[in-house]
Amino acid sequence: MPVRNAFAAYNAGTNKARFGRPALTRLLMKSSETPAHARHDTSVTPASPQQERESAQPVANAEANGNPEAKASAKANPAAAHDSRGRTIALAASLALIAFSLRTPITSVGPILVEAVRATNLSRTGASVLTTLPSLCFGLFGPLAPMLARRLGSERALLALLVLLTAGTALRIVPAWQVLYIGQIVACFAIGLMNVLMPGVVKRDFPQHVALMTGIYSAAMCAGAAAAAAATVPAANALAHVAGGAGGNAWAWALALWALPVGLATLVWGVQLPAKSTHAGKRVHVVRGLWRDPLAWKVTLFMGSQSSLAYIVFGWLPTVLRTRGMSAVDAGFMLSISVVTQAVASLLLPFLLARLRDQRMVNVSALLLTGAGLMGCFFLPLSTVWISALLLGMAQGASFTLALTVIGLRSYDSHVAAQLSSMAQGIGYLIASCGPFIAGSLLHATGSLNSLAALCVGVCAVSAWFGYAAGRPEHVKARLE
Repeated sequence: MPVRNAFAAYNAGTNKARFGRPALTRLLMKSSETPAHARHDTSVTPASPQQERESAQPVANAEANGNPEAKASAKANPAAAHDSRGRTIALAASLALIAFSLRTPITSVGPILVEAVRATNLSRTGASVLTTLPSLCFGLFGPLAPMLARRLGSERALLALLVLLTAGTALRIVPAWQVLYIGQIVACFAIGLMNVLMPGVVKRDFPQHVALMTGIYSAAMCAGAAAAAAATVPAANALAHVAGGAGGNAWAWALALWALPVGLATLVWGVQLPAKSTHAGKRVHVVRGLWRDPLAWKVTLFMGSQSSLAYIVFGWLPTVLRTRGMSAVDAGFMLSISVVTQAVASLLLPFLLARLRDQRMVNVSALLLTGAGLMGCFFLPLSTVWISALLLGMAQGASFTLALTVIGLRSYDSHVAAQLSSMAQGIGYLIASCGPFIAGSLLHATGSLNSLAALCVGVCAVSAWFGYAAGRPEHVKARLE
């Protein structure tokens, strides 16, 4: 009943609900049927994906706006309406499939880090740098995404980056630290640009359900991260057993296995692309004033601070638990539990956000619970760590989804959302890259969890403050030219 009521809340205020159609389908379809100006009072409106790809979509749009002639036309041509619905669902599913692979190259490293360091003779500093590479690459390369999208269009840019991600993930099959670094940099370069492109695509293609679609692809991202955290060590053990005496490099094969789901996402996305690019000849929009806007910086610092905590967890939580006496498999499983719970939080949170115009208290609550979960993982008895892992996952899933959602909610159209996404994730991930590096350095320098715990508490407090500031129901003061 609560889930049904939540779906009903999404449909409140409109008479376009169609009986007999699944609730999620109705939600997704309304995104393609309702123009962006119905929500945002602005003269500039983003094009829907069907306007770019299908000549049949204006009929669906006109029908949603109450045009009797269009309604009659849609009834006379049900095949076109059905095709439009199918493409909308296929687009949502494809975005979720892409999102599944956006964290697998990262969370697959932590559970097997000890074996990788031992096999490649990597130093402690080198191990800290390896866990820092994802957020560092996201921050350095993310700002390049808008330029790539202008040249290729968002759809073809995503396809090119998926090919690159597949190659970088597969490259980690070579058991040498130099190649491991190169593969990780290539993979994280691709992920960094896709991180920036995805919120803009969601804002453009699902303008009325930014929170819902953000929750769906965040949940898919968390599901992929959880699968990589849980399955990498067992996969390495299985490969070592099959290879027998030649299984010393099974850890590298296990890391490279995660190229398979990326390859599948590449094929599915490539099949959906139109035969010709729809980007050529379109007007290039320039967003002015964003970097001088205080709200934009609050969104950016909220993204950066909560991401810093996420990458501390991805890179060092399994090592912390193994230091406390937990086995490699169990430590990876604890990380997996945490990330699976993130997926659940990402799916449920949009139903709460649908009822809230102001996200300030939700943002603060998520960060306070993150701190409580981390302290439990660091200090509670190992027999109860799974409870802390669940709490940590729920809180971090909420904070990550909130950080992505406020990018769309604080923007008045998809062009501003794309630029704010570039700023928030570019600068934010550069800030976040300091977290895992400082965490590893503290852990190795002191040999104690107390210093790492103090770092995490401080970051939680800072992130809660910026989350409160970024949660106000207002738009950034940027101009679109």
